[in-house]
Amino acid sequence: MRIVTGDDIGSVCSWPFAVEALRAGHLMPPADLRDSLIESAGRKMLVRTAWIPGLASGVKAVTIYPDNPSSEQALPSVQGQVLLFDEAQGNVVAVLEGVDLTAWKTAGDSALGSSCLSRADVKTMLMVGAGSMAGPLIAAHRAVRPSLDRVMIWNRSAARAEDLAATLDGVATEVVSDLDEAVSRADLISSATMTTEPLIRGAALRPGTHVDLVGAYTPTMREADDATLTRGRLFVDSRATTIAHIGELMIPLASGAITEADIEGDMHDLVQGKAGRQSPEEITVFKNGGGAHLDVMMAHAVYLALAGR
Repeated sequence: MRIVTGDDIGSVCSWPFAVEALRAGHLMPPADLRDSLIESAGRKMLVRTAWIPGLASGVKAVTIYPDNPSSEQALPSVQGQVLLFDEAQGNVVAVLEGVDLTAWKTAGDSALGSSCLSRADVKTMLMVGAGSMAGPLIAAHRAVRPSLDRVMIWNRSAARAEDLAATLDGVATEVVSDLDEAVSRADLISSATMTTEPLIRGAALRPGTHVDLVGAYTPTMREADDATLTRGRLFVDSRATTIAHIGELMIPLASGAITEADIEGDMHDLVQGKAGRQSPEEITVFKNGGGAHLDVMMAHAVYLALAGR
């Protein structure tokens, strides 16, 4: 069994590596998935399991403590590990640092979705939220859409947005305060917040925009309003991890604003060319719901790269 640290993961990962690992994984049969979420006093423990026939199986266990970054002894808000099992023999082949793997997996998932759905000539990106995932999401989207030459950043705390902007190289940056106005100028919008009230208003979207929704992961969370979902063509990374688990879809499904038939495809459909953008003018919306199958795809690719295979 190999212990894989964050440094080990970083030594073999790049955004093209992550995107291609996930692309290859979605050419495999769909995974069997199970999740468990426990909450106590606003803190959460999430355990996600996946089995991808012919590839590998795995378990990801993380804690989510939102106050950790601002505590006296600052720690990441998300901490945990990924266990990777050999698909044929069932033995544990690696234990991987979960925080680092999650960043590569989550942003890689959004970038893969963008590579299938956003216009190839996008110029301006809006990053909604300036938390720990914002930097990786910007880098991943730029990797698959090198035409991006401007990044706008909106955050409830402008100071944190300024800090993020200062870390970005090779691209023009702009910290914005009027979110609707920024939405109306963006070709690609990525949102990674902890909000339970929608921030992105569909009425402000311009034709041709791609919207990447990352942050919502519980039944009460959502980042975009009903108009965003109804104006755009709607896609998800996985129906199993989004439709019955995340407020971004659960709430408008329950109200009747959308139906399951409005979800036109998942990542398997996108990667295999069964669904995708049909015209430059249409708005596309992608819900990044995550899932242990993505962790297994990334963990398996990292493990093989470190083993030199």
